[in-house]
Amino acid sequence: MASADQDPVPNRPAGLFDSAKRLAATLLAVAHARVELFSVELEEEWVRISSILTWSLVAMFCAGIGVVLATLFLVFALWDAHPLLALGIPAALFLVIAGLSWRLVRAKARAKPRPFAASLAELAKDRDQLTSRP
Repeated sequence: MASADQDPVPNRPAGLFDSAKRLAATLLAVAHARVELFSVELEEEWVRISSILTWSLVAMFCAGIGVVLATLFLVFALWDAHPLLALGIPAALFLVIAGLSWRLVRAKARAKPRPFAASLAELAKDRDQLTSRP
């Protein structure tokens, strides 16, 4: 038979060590969630940048080939009548397009989302919750 001294008390209050252990487990779970969110955002940012770079290179290659062919067409078409005009029109057109493209690139670079915004927002919420408690 079991004696009364050997039976653990089922409803005893948790001690300081148990509280510290639960706090450490909670902090570890929060840190794990934040690091996982950060890694997902890092991967999304990498995919976004890779995609932008790949399609930019494809677009620049195709545009370059198109520009060369269009320029040759215009020069050959107008060379007999107006040789200077045949070279001046494409040059002016390319300079205008280059200026507009540069403005577009600058606008897109300024408008991109802040990297890791969700991770930073969650960390700020965690900090606020921890500092707001008395």
